[in-house]
Amino acid sequence: MNAPQAVAVNRLKELRQLGQSVWLDYIRRNIIANGNLKRMVQEDGLGGVTSNPAIFEKAIAGSEDYTDMLAQLAKQKLDPKTVFERLAVRDIQDAADILRPVYDQTQRRDGYVSLEVSPHLAKDTQGTLDEARRLWKDVGRPNVMIKVPATPEGIPAIQQLLTEGLNINITLLFAQEAYVRVAEAFLKGLEDRAAKGGDIGHVGSVASFFISRIDSMIDKMLEERLGKASTTEEKARLNGLMGKVAIANGKQTYQRYLDLFSGPRWEALAKKGAKTQRVLWASTSTKNPKYRDVLYVEELIGKDTVNTMPPATFDAFKDHGRARATLVEDLDGAGRVMQDLAKVGISMTDVTGKLLDEGVRLFSEPFDKLLETVSRQCQKMQG
Repeated sequence: MNAPQAVAVNRLKELRQLGQSVWLDYIRRNIIANGNLKRMVQEDGLGGVTSNPAIFEKAIAGSEDYTDMLAQLAKQKLDPKTVFERLAVRDIQDAADILRPVYDQTQRRDGYVSLEVSPHLAKDTQGTLDEARRLWKDVGRPNVMIKVPATPEGIPAIQQLLTEGLNINITLLFAQEAYVRVAEAFLKGLEDRAAKGGDIGHVGSVASFFISRIDSMIDKMLEERLGKASTTEEKARLNGLMGKVAIANGKQTYQRYLDLFSGPRWEALAKKGAKTQRVLWASTSTKNPKYRDVLYVEELIGKDTVNTMPPATFDAFKDHGRARATLVEDLDGAGRVMQDLAKVGISMTDVTGKLLDEGVRLFSEPFDKLLETVSRQCQKMQG
């Protein structure tokens, strides 16, 4: 008699058992057309999809997935931004349809697909409002989330859009203080909507906190200080901070989430059907080859959170990730990390401010490149 074969454990599904939803930070036509997206939903428990201009630029420039539709749109002689939006909206609609069963089964908690407003509107409140409303209408799916950056000009737009009942994914969060302002905008938006008699039970939102970029910037600053350090104690403190700040910042942010979404104010909204605005960990691929390739997944696992992973990180965690509720572990240690950072003369306020500005630029540049690619391909087809 043969011994029973061991059933392979799907480590991604273990995250769901710990209360964390796994989303994919990637979209292109072929994963929709070849059934891979549907397979990930069914086999891996995939709960959502995020996109950004850089992802779309690589998909459109680096494949022939969009050739047929580009040829049709080229005949209409539309401007490049309109052509791109037509391509993107179709992908978002089709992905949303694949994820619709998840949206229904989780009672609107999961199953979302995100589409971003133009990064050039990051400092334009009214422009953000107009474009977000238009994209929401164009996609026409209840499980789409419109992505809006957490700039000073973006936050009032976020609050208004939530009041109007749109699902919003707030992006480019780095600072805990900015996260608190975003959560406040969410709470106020729901309160205003409820006061007007609107349904708040179907309004979904996530606050996307960027992780690896924090360590990338701070580690570089630590290395510069290490080169000038004169004492053993100073060197030890600097080395002890390498690769630690992003996770410590994330753990403290999660504690703020737990505080904000408890107590009488939140309970009044929850009684009307509201669901919390979950923290979503973004930029979770490991940039430093010295660190474990699933570091920013393993160390940020907690209830009522989302981790959106690029394909390589998604596959890596599925293969060798370790799942346990790490987000609430060693909170005192996280506090010490942030205190030591200040002691070595690095201001978290300065770092997060630079990262926000840099983040807007890092989305604007591929967006411009994307429009150039679309324009070039349309001209080629017209010719």
